[in-house]
Amino acid sequence: MSCAFSLSFGRCGLIVYSLLSHCRTVTLNTITRMDIVCLISGGKDSCYNMMCAVNDGHRVVALANLHPAESSFELDSYMYQSVGAEGIELYSEAMGVPLYRKAIKGTPKNIEATYEETSGDEVEDLYELLQEVLKSHPSIKGVSAGAILSSYQTDRVKNVCVRLNLTPLCYLWGRDQNELLEEMIESKVDAILIKVAALGLNSSHLGKTLTEMAPLMKTLQEKYGVHPCGEGGEFESFVRDCPLFIKKIVVDKFEIVKHQDSPFAPVFFLRLTELHLEDK
Repeated sequence: MSCAFSLSFGRCGLIVYSLLSHCRTVTLNTITRMDIVCLISGGKDSCYNMMCAVNDGHRVVALANLHPAESSFELDSYMYQSVGAEGIELYSEAMGVPLYRKAIKGTPKNIEATYEETSGDEVEDLYELLQEVLKSHPSIKGVSAGAILSSYQTDRVKNVCVRLNLTPLCYLWGRDQNELLEEMIESKVDAILIKVAALGLNSSHLGKTLTEMAPLMKTLQEKYGVHPCGEGGEFESFVRDCPLFIKKIVVDKFEIVKHQDSPFAPVFFLRLTELHLEDK
């Protein structure tokens, strides 16, 4: 398969085929190209999954994001990254693609391994958001989602997609995290850490790039079993630029917030207070 972003995507052209046995939500008929909506959190995983979907020939026609209510910056949601949500508004102009957003009203009421439709659950917010997107873009047939390890998340995305007759695209699912982190860096995903919550990480690591953090994450994995891509909640990221952006996001000002005190793994996050876009 040819790689449209061969210089930027590293091995992404080979990734898609090797992933098919791991990502059961991706149809084996990769010849079928779809108009898709990309679920974005602002983080590296949703961004890189979107890049792989484009590389596989799909067309991004909309972005979708669920964000915390105005009174909260960090929800500790089972499903969604909420920290960094204040920077998401710039993604539409950065990519030249319409963005649809919805405040998270539900809570994780149904936490069973297999999800069934539950009134008031935060998963129903995703269902309603995608319903709204489909009204404006009825050509959409697929949903890009950046889950790597969480069966909890993938089951719920799949549930929503089945109900809306959409195909979930999860190119990162089940991948080796060290390889993924390396590929993201090689593919020029410019992301910084905006939340830390793990042994060996502290507020000094906020704002560091993936390139800067990769050696430390490998060390922490060997010492403490930390997930290199943060799949255990060790950190969250915010993408400032990638090959799909026509403009890059610049973080001008931020505040460091201590979310939870702990002698071993205190939780800190960045509140992005001032950002702007620059032409590339």
